Amino acid sequence: FSEDTYRTLMAADSAVMVIDASKGVEAQTRKLFKVCVMRRIPIFTFINKLDRDALDTFELLDDIEKELGIATCPVNWPIGSGKGFKGVFDRNTKKVLIFSDTEKGTREGVTSELPLDSAEVLQRIGEEEVKRLRDEIELLDGASDPLDRERVKKGQLTPVFFGSALTNFGVETFLKYFLDMTTTPLPRMSDAGLIEPAGHEFSAFVFKIQANMNKAHRDRIAFMRICSGRFDADEEVKHIQAGRVMRLSQPQQLMASDRHVVDEAFAGDIIGVFDPGIFSIGDTVCSV
Repeated sequence: FSEDTYRTLMAADSAVMVIDASKGVEAQTRKLFKVCVMRRIPIFTFINKLDRDALDTFELLDDIEKELGIATCPVNWPIGSGKGFKGVFDRNTKKVLIFSDTEKGTREGVTSELPLDSAEVLQRIGEEEVKRLRDEIELLDGASDPLDRERVKKGQLTPVFFGSALTNFGVETFLKYFLDMTTTPLPRMSDAGLIEPAGHEFSAFVFKIQANMNKAHRDRIAFMRICSGRFDADEEVKHIQAGRVMRLSQPQQLMASDRHVVDEAFAGDIIGVFDPGIFSIGDTVCSV
């Protein structure tokens, strides 16, 4: 698993670090974190499983900073944990996001966005929880690092979010911020020099090969990360390592078990192409 994740990180421009709220930073997290540091890519932290008994929130932040040596900035803050997990406080909008029951993620939940001092918040989370939240936010505002996007971009600061993937609490909120804060496709270093994503010439590299993804028949898919230019379906490209020109037919994009053929793809996109056994990890293709 770690080797597969390592290869995927080599194709990524940003990384999401998922932390178990009941365990903190684990050994495997440390290993993969080093890869992110080596590549100097932004790291976004999602502290998961708040619907279960969790460690103290400040302890979790301290654990990340001490174990990984990266500053943290909570973008939101959890309201309760375990069965008492009600939602999060958004430090940017100063609003409380209260989540409805999703029946363990089996149905889409509803997020109520309310001012902290509203009567509805007091009614739904209780006076004691509101007081605790105010105290924690006051402490957080005085002690935590400010959200500096330049430091995030350099991998020096990680924005932190809280939620539960199982119940789908806080996931959509995290993804919205992630899309807003993450970088555009980054340049890539090659033997020929720096490859800019805005370049007109198509180039891509193979970072993963997976067999038997389709239960209907045996197949072998080579996953490519496009570094520059535009790729059009059935376009002829040069396979650098093999020294030959070939046609990449039926390029696909995959999400879990779903896949669909794409007509075009651009820098930063991931495509899967049928591999008859000619590709290896690290192979590159480019415009003819």
